[in-house]
Amino acid sequence: MEIYSRIDEPQRRLSKDAVKVWLLSETIGNVIGFVILGGLFYLDFLFSWKVWISWILLGITVISLVGAIWSWISPFLLYKNWRYDVDEEFLQLKSGALIEVHQLVPMTKIQSVTTKQGPLLRKYGLCSVSIETIGSSHTIPALSKDVAVTLRNQIAYYAKIKEVES
Repeated sequence: MEIYSRIDEPQRRLSKDAVKVWLLSETIGNVIGFVILGGLFYLDFLFSWKVWISWILLGITVISLVGAIWSWISPFLLYKNWRYDVDEEFLQLKSGALIEVHQLVPMTKIQSVTTKQGPLLRKYGLCSVSIETIGSSHTIPALSKDVAVTLRNQIAYYAKIKEVES
């Protein structure tokens, strides 16, 4: 006996500008990290620290370079594999390039839904949608502002979330 009917894979995609936001964010983080590493190398040179410290700094630099290369590849994989959909019963989230994660969040379990917009998202006119349940939270990372507001309202309607006046 089948409890649920067949649920199709989610089809809706994130905004194409998500890749730009993620690349910019990763680049800012990498630049800060490499500036700090450069400062440590300068201090090592200036104060002639022990030799093993130089080797540790060199190891950290190699690991950071590999991480920087990955951080410029991963936004494209994230965008390619991120999908979401919403209907009266479930919010579906699908993500992951190496390990695929497909989540079904029942509308009856959703307690709140919000849109968020930081400086980088604002620059590209994007918002993220955060969905809170009793035991977890979920985020749809980068949607155009109009789509995010519409989705937030649609999820709130399906989940029967009432607006609380303070």
